[in-house]
Amino acid sequence: MDGISLPSLLIWYVVFLFSTTFHEFFHAFVGHRLGDQTAYLGGQVTLDPIPHMRRSIFGMVVWPLASFFFSQGRWMFGWASAPYDRNWALRFPRRYALMSFSGPVANFLLVAVGLVAIRVLVGYDVLDLTMPPRTDALVMPAGQSELPALTALSMALSVLVTLNVVLGVFNLIPLPPLDGFGVLEGLVPQRNTTFFQLVRITPAYQFLGMIVAWRLGEYLIPPALNLALLALYV
Repeated sequence: MDGISLPSLLIWYVVFLFSTTFHEFFHAFVGHRLGDQTAYLGGQVTLDPIPHMRRSIFGMVVWPLASFFFSQGRWMFGWASAPYDRNWALRFPRRYALMSFSGPVANFLLVAVGLVAIRVLVGYDVLDLTMPPRTDALVMPAGQSELPALTALSMALSVLVTLNVVLGVFNLIPLPPLDGFGVLEGLVPQRNTTFFQLVRITPAYQFLGMIVAWRLGEYLIPPALNLALLALYV
């Protein structure tokens, strides 16, 4: 499924939608369990993507599809957000840090699920490892099989692993507006609260943070992807 095609677009988008929804669900669920009911009351404690899409239509629909076409079908990227109570975050900074951390944890859980599924299917000779691997083709149907279902499954599992490695690592970078910044804010001494609040309400800092994070991601993500591949090839 090289390049842009309807099957590859559907697979990429379904995996992206599920991964992003799972990420935001974890934020909302952990916040709910730790005392912040904002996301719960907003309907974000759900694996139904619709409430999350309504909140972030550009990040979950427009930009993912645009990025897929801009990359000639090689990649898809986007974002969403779960609401939270800033007063709750200020009163319980450690809980806020845990809530922020939970999103990337959700991505890494999906990476683990994808890796286990691949190892099992390779072990039963349903799939074969691809050499060299690609972001959307870590595995392929075993033997000479050309069953569309197996081809789609191999691509979906490949995308599930690589996309969630990227989402998990990228979101952990401690720069605004990423989750890593929320983790950092919740862990530093309270006397720095004013600084973090200033950063959060200043669009220029958000924009600068994304630019720097994007460049840092070029150095942080490849080793993380290699580590995930190591789990398949050892």
